[in-house]
Amino acid sequence: MKSRTRLTQARPALRFAGLSASAFALAIATGALFSAPATADDRPRTDEVRKLRESGKILPMEEILNRSRAAQPGQVVEIELEHDSGRYTYEVKLIDSADKVHKLELDAATGEILNRRAK
Repeated sequence: MKSRTRLTQARPALRFAGLSASAFALAIATGALFSAPATADDRPRTDEVRKLRESGKILPMEEILNRSRAAQPGQVVEIELEHDSGRYTYEVKLIDSADKVHKLELDAATGEILNRRAK
């Protein structure tokens, strides 16, 4: 069964402005910048994601964001944590300076880029 947690940034330019890396990480951990829909029972919940991070099964969000931006410069507009067939992956959507949408799939444990597409 595939489960997914969508973390969507409502107003990209305003929400990240002026945050240090540690403040950004804290905001993500507490849900201050992103929120997961409460309607899907099969999606990982905040406490589950926190346990995965603390156990080292997934990388910190800050690391995933850094790797995503290094691979594809742009503004992150959406992040999804997916669990399928025993593997956790992050799907990151970015918009570049030409307003082109890029979708990256990263292994949540290693940060390796598994797939990338542009729309």
